[in-house]
Amino acid sequence: MKEEYGYCRISTPKQNIDRQERNILEVYPSAHIVKEVFTGTKTIGRKEWIKLYKVITHEAADGKEITLIFDSVSRMSRNAEEGFNLYEELYNLGINLVFLKEPHINTDTYKKAINVNIEMTGTHADILLKAVKEYLMQLAKEQIRIAFEQAEKEVLDLHQRTSEGIKTAKLNGKQIGRIKGQKYTTKKETAAKEIILKNSKDFNGSNTDAEVIKIAGISRNSYYKYKSELKHAVGN
Repeated sequence: MKEEYGYCRISTPKQNIDRQERNILEVYPSAHIVKEVFTGTKTIGRKEWIKLYKVITHEAADGKEITLIFDSVSRMSRNAEEGFNLYEELYNLGINLVFLKEPHINTDTYKKAINVNIEMTGTHADILLKAVKEYLMQLAKEQIRIAFEQAEKEVLDLHQRTSEGIKTAKLNGKQIGRIKGQKYTTKKETAAKEIILKNSKDFNGSNTDAEVIKIAGISRNSYYKYKSELKHAVGN
């Protein structure tokens, strides 16, 4: 029995996970999609991944043919050592791994590399033939390791660029983050105060406090806080 799973991961809720899902389903339309929002380079702490891992390893142990699909190697892991070890672990369990953006390290490709059939000759030339086969196996492993190292490097490069950007902005006199002690007004607060000024009996309106609270859609605490600030601003 065959089972196909697609794993999609983004780092923040603001990112769009649909692209990953769409890419996977385009090639594997029957895949069960597992989605996760998790910041971090390792798999530790990924609740959905841990659930999926338990399912696929259990099913593989029961003899099912499992295929696990990722949009890219970075969705599996951005930690080179962990990613490579996890790849080998799942491969040894008989789980097929597919990376849409890095097809050269799919397990099918890896299997072909390490199972290359080089016939022995029964002569001293076999020493060289065995060395060639071992070389091909090591080359395949190296390609997998490089893919995970590249994913890790992308994270480090991003952190470095962000750090340099902040440093450059500070050197150019730009304010990074909020100034300590300075009050910031949100759009919601501005809109609420406009409603209070327009509707409250204390200003230009004819509505009671309870009515204005309902109109503004804010809490009682926020309402009285904003009204106090407005009274102070207009000198009442």
